[in-house]
Amino acid sequence: MPQQLVNGFLLGAIYALVALGYTMVYGVLKLINFAHGEVFMLGSYGAMFASWMMGFGPGGSAVAGSWVTLLLMLLMAMLVSGSAGFVIERFAYRPIRNHPRIASLITAIGLSLLLQYGGQAFLLEGKKQAITSKVNPFSDDFVFTPKKADAGLVAQAAALQPEVDAAQKAFDARLPFEKSKFELSPEGDRLNKALAEITAKRDSLQNQATTSAVTIRLPKGKLIMLTTTILLMIGLWYLVMKTRMGRAMRAVSVDFNASSLMGINLNTVISFTFILGSVLAGAGAMMYSTFQSAPIDPFSGTAPGVKAFVAAVLGGIGNIPGAVVGAILMGVAENLVTWAGYSSYRDAIAFVILIAVLLFKPGGLLGSNKVEKV
Repeated sequence: MPQQLVNGFLLGAIYALVALGYTMVYGVLKLINFAHGEVFMLGSYGAMFASWMMGFGPGGSAVAGSWVTLLLMLLMAMLVSGSAGFVIERFAYRPIRNHPRIASLITAIGLSLLLQYGGQAFLLEGKKQAITSKVNPFSDDFVFTPKKADAGLVAQAAALQPEVDAAQKAFDARLPFEKSKFELSPEGDRLNKALAEITAKRDSLQNQATTSAVTIRLPKGKLIMLTTTILLMIGLWYLVMKTRMGRAMRAVSVDFNASSLMGINLNTVISFTFILGSVLAGAGAMMYSTFQSAPIDPFSGTAPGVKAFVAAVLGGIGNIPGAVVGAILMGVAENLVTWAGYSSYRDAIAFVILIAVLLFKPGGLLGSNKVEKV
């Protein structure tokens, strides 16, 4: 179980980058950008095409990647996703900004379908692709054993080994006088049962000793992924809390119309928010497809996009720390479902969590319920 918690935390870090895009756009514009999963998908393609340009594509001559390879893939994914975010806001959402909210919702769903089926037509004919593992030079693991095997059980199993050897020797000595292993005399059957009994006892002790140990594997590549995610989140926090643009974003999120009257350029702030959220999604896409070995196709952003949206709702849509907390919980829940033996339901857990949040705490864990007068 500790290993599953670690895996869930690492996966949740990727979901957090995508969830931040949902929550920032909602915080500023009160809009759920349902095409955000497709922005994530385009980032995956950007990372893959960058790796192909460096010789890691089909028929490529590159043998092993380096940190420079990963950095260039990350930058390309962020550039592609950021550009997509800007185009989507400028040409799809801005013209209908003052229209009823249902118009934005329909546009978001239409954009999502357009990018999915457009990708199927123009992005390598929609065939499943993958980033080769050769780009990742950090494929080995750090192994920690916080709790070693029970020394008493190990000693008991070792003490039984001479008895197992003696029983095996006695049975082997008797075997030439038997018709075969499957047709034993009463004496041969007795020796065989004695061997099986003492062997089973030793094996049971060995299994208990093994399961009493706790071993955690931390892939180096995923640790780099986690470090990158943390640095991006720190950069986001600094930008939102300490810069002039961040203050403008917070002002727009509090009162859209009043901030315009105070001289804030709404178009610039909203475009910047879309670009920033999309850039984070691109970073998450590169790490998801590279370190999680996720396949890439025009529909590959749907599942991560839905899970990240649920994470944002779980933490409190519009709340940046809430998006991070919700994403970590989402990743852990997904891995625990797999650990419990229900791997076929690992994607369905997102919808279970979404329904539970909407029923019992619509504002999310760190959000607050808002009453709207109509």
